[in-house]
Amino acid sequence: MYERLKGELEYIIENKQIKTVFQPIISLRDGSVLGHEALSRIICDSLIENTEMLFNTAGYHNKLWELELLCRTTALEAAYKFMIPPYSKKLFLNVNPNIIHDDQFKKGFTKSFLSEYNIKSENVIFEITERNAIKDLNLFIITIKHYKNQDYKIAIDDAGAGYSGLNLISDVNPHYLKLDMKLIQGINTDNLKYALVKGMVEFSKASNTNLIAEGIETYEELEMLIDLGVHYGQGYYIQKPNTDISDIDIDVLNAIKRINQKKNNMNNNVISNIYIKHLCTSSYVVNPDEKVSKIYEIFKLNPNMSGLCVVKNEMPVGIITQEKLAFKLSGQYGYTLYQNKPISDIMDKNFLSVDYKTSVSEVSKLSMARPNHKLYDFIVVTEDEKYIGIVTIKDLLEKTTEIEISAAKHQNPLSGLPGNLLIEQRLTQCCAGMDDYTIAYIDIDNFKAYNDCYGFEKGDLVIKLLSNLLRDNFAEEQFVGHIGGDDFVVILNKSVNESYFDDVIKKFEYEVLNFYNETDIRNGFITTISRQGNIEKFPLISLTCVITNNTGKIFTNIFDLTEHLAEMKKIAKQNKYC
Repeated sequence: MYERLKGELEYIIENKQIKTVFQPIISLRDGSVLGHEALSRIICDSLIENTEMLFNTAGYHNKLWELELLCRTTALEAAYKFMIPPYSKKLFLNVNPNIIHDDQFKKGFTKSFLSEYNIKSENVIFEITERNAIKDLNLFIITIKHYKNQDYKIAIDDAGAGYSGLNLISDVNPHYLKLDMKLIQGINTDNLKYALVKGMVEFSKASNTNLIAEGIETYEELEMLIDLGVHYGQGYYIQKPNTDISDIDIDVLNAIKRINQKKNNMNNNVISNIYIKHLCTSSYVVNPDEKVSKIYEIFKLNPNMSGLCVVKNEMPVGIITQEKLAFKLSGQYGYTLYQNKPISDIMDKNFLSVDYKTSVSEVSKLSMARPNHKLYDFIVVTEDEKYIGIVTIKDLLEKTTEIEISAAKHQNPLSGLPGNLLIEQRLTQCCAGMDDYTIAYIDIDNFKAYNDCYGFEKGDLVIKLLSNLLRDNFAEEQFVGHIGGDDFVVILNKSVNESYFDDVIKKFEYEVLNFYNETDIRNGFITTISRQGNIEKFPLISLTCVITNNTGKIFTNIFDLTEHLAEMKKIAKQNKYC
């Protein structure tokens, strides 16, 4: 059997029976395309059934180099069709870790070689699979540094699939970390997978590594990954591999937008919805070849300058702070030693860089997760990975404090939803505008009786249950507010009727049963003391929802509007329990 497979392998290599298909990797924040992974496929009938079997066979028969060369050359030739300017996405190439340090491989990835394909080295990401055992770790790490210094990027593939993954990640310090599809599939229903990926998200913040989730196949998996804060994703739900490059389906883009809007559902003044670009300022930049002495002179003329960014081909490649340059040049021979060297020799290449659409709150978390000696370094802001400016820690802390104080004033402390002032502002906008709207007034029935019987702590859990359901179901459409107590308001930017809210009401009335004991659920009521001091039976908690919109009655002021809603609620409750 092994000899037959060897013959099949040699036929595939000699006759170039390989084609390349591309699968997009997209941002889970806005749906933009980061790049494409080049995947090899066998194009002839063969006993070798798939690519994994093909590479295993090549490894067994010492044909790994020949197969790698064929797949890589085929991928570059195919990529040439779409990597020409203005296309500037990333090309992810799978590389066996025991091949990458081979001299022939290095010759195959010189910048002059790539220029034949109009591909820049900074747009090439080597995917190192975790499943392949590394025979010479020290040599491998040296090789990785070699490629990083030439602006190539490194991704660890199949993270979570092997036992040595954490050590490999620590040693390589990759730019990207690809989470194995077995870890992703079913993450929305598997608490262990959820916990593992959550831990990887925290690791990515501390290490400034971008996470890519592989094998996303359902909307629910996508939703969970966005909620966890995973940066990028790929999989059949997003787009299947294909020989042609095509746009991402509009339904997928809308799903990503909708889920992110749910996640960041608060009012525009809330910290989770303010992008870091609003704090970004332009600063002096230099190229990597600039002499250290020139940088020193710049700092002497600008003593208040915290630092500057080193930019190459519009992309940030390092930073240098005034404090750290002074430390480097201190001592008897410091200046003499470094003055004629390029700034690239001493710049910090491991700096915090964020996309301009990253929220202020997320940047704050990333900043505080850095090592102590980097806590006060400025943050580089990019758009499509190109430099647009910096944010100092001083500006970040001031804005964060300002926003949090403002948010605390105007949010309900229990639910975290906008409170009365923001609700009044939105209602006033409804009265003053001409656009369609629907206002729903939602109230929990028999809540006081429940509170008296079960205690305020469980009552608070009921409030949080409803606020979370309203947030998850309606926040992306417009506005969810908490008036106070057990009263909520939902404002939509379209006209709907009461049946629009039926699903969330049913879901709440089902899930709230978890907060009752079995006896009360079986009876269908609770027994407690009424406001008149009598022992009475009260029905289980339910919801009353009344709505109004401007397709019927038009309101010119907020007082008439709220009075109308209060009267509607009173009538609805009377009809429910008469």
